Amino acid sequence: MAASTDYLDFILDQLSNWKTIITKRMFGCVGLYADGLMFGIIAKETIFFKVDETNKEQYLNAGSETLTLFKNNSTVASFYEVPIEILEDSDQFVVWAETSLEIQKRKNEV
Repeated sequence: MAASTDYLDFILDQLSNWKTIITKRMFGCVGLYADGLMFGIIAKETIFFKVDETNKEQYLNAGSETLTLFKNNSTVASFYEVPIEILEDSDQFVVWAETSLEIQKRKNEV
């Protein structure tokens, strides 16, 4: 199920003081891009950010789940659900988004 327009608008509003965000609809999800790199995915009215060994623990400590694809129910271990308390705090939400974008930048330097 694709994200509703209201949910997408809320996410973009929370990130509006950070960077220009480009959205791309794909496979029933919405990819969030900044600086040409995908750092987040919206699926089923839930936002997921890119993780690696530098930030995965904070998601696990918050009880976050990995992204699960709809059709085959497989997980995408590099994207974790953003905790609701982070999502609702626009300043913290931007910090977590920036961390995810930096992960993508490092990955693309290799």
